[in-house]
Amino acid sequence: MKLFKPLYERALRWAKHPHAERYLGGLSFVEAIIFPVAPEIMLAPMVLAQPQRWARYASVSLLGSMLGAFVGYALGHYAFDLLRPLLAQIGWLPRLDALVAELGAQVRSHPWNAFWMLVAAGFVPVPLKIFTWASGIVGMPLLPFIGGMLVGRGKRVYLLAGVIRLGGERAERALHRWIEWIGWALVALIVALIAWLRLV
Repeated sequence: MKLFKPLYERALRWAKHPHAERYLGGLSFVEAIIFPVAPEIMLAPMVLAQPQRWARYASVSLLGSMLGAFVGYALGHYAFDLLRPLLAQIGWLPRLDALVAELGAQVRSHPWNAFWMLVAAGFVPVPLKIFTWASGIVGMPLLPFIGGMLVGRGKRVYLLAGVIRLGGERAERALHRWIEWIGWALVALIVALIAWLRLV
C-alpha cells in the first residue's frame, strides 16, 4: 500500500504553487504537532527550483516548526491529563505515570541533558511530534526546550537545504525514490516505541 509517495507528490505540487512558502510554513507547523509527512519533502524541491533562496526556505520551515513545537509541547502537557481515564482503562496508566515521573525528575534535575537530546534528535529518524509531545508530558523546562528545538531542527533543515543546493536534481531524485521506505520505517519506529513503553 502506497501512502507516503502520494503525500510526497502532493507536497511537490505545493512546492510549485505561488504560495509555496506559506504551504511550507504550514506543513512545518502541522508536522511538529501531528502530520505524518516531514516538511523536508517540500523544502527539497523548492530549493531545487530556486537554489539561491535555500536559506530563506530553510528559515521559513524552521519558523513553522518552532511554532508547531510550542503547540505540541502544550498538547503534551495538557492532553496527557485528559487521556488519563482512557490510559487507565487499557492498563497503561501506572507504567506511564512511573515513566513520566522518572523522566520528569531527570529532566528537571539535568535540563541541559534534555537540550542535547533534542539537538541530537535532528539526525534521528523519529518524527518531531514525538519529542514535542514528550517534552510537554514530562515538563521539560522551556529554555532548554526552545534552545534544543531551535538547534536540532535548525541544523536539519539548513543542512538538507544546503545539500539540495549543492547536490541538485540527483539528491532530490534519491529522496523521491526512497520516500515510501522512509515513511514506513518511521511508522515501524513509532509502533516499536509504543510496544516498548507497554513492556517497560
